Amino acid sequence: MLTLKMLEDMPRTVFASGFTVDSVDGVNMTNSGKKLRWVAIRGRIYDWAIYIHWATNPLEYIRDEGDKVITENHIRKLVECDNEAFNMYRY
Repeated sequence: MLTLKMLEDMPRTVFASGFTVDSVDGVNMTNSGKKLRWVAIRGRIYDWAIYIHWATNPLEYIRDEGDKVITENHIRKLVECDNEAFNMYRY
């Protein structure tokens, strides 16, 4: 589980990544049923964000050009976090 202390202690980096499905059971972008790849990035002041795009794209593309995940239940589904860490999410 991601905590505020973990965010404070880590460098600015991709700290988690994974795959999900574009569906109501995964992270619903267009409900295509296709595989999505996501990356969680720690920012400059221990804030963080998750970016997502089609799994056919490389991690670096998703990090730099992906769509930001902005729905709380999607954020918490991809990265389990406590409320303090969630409050540091950069929308």
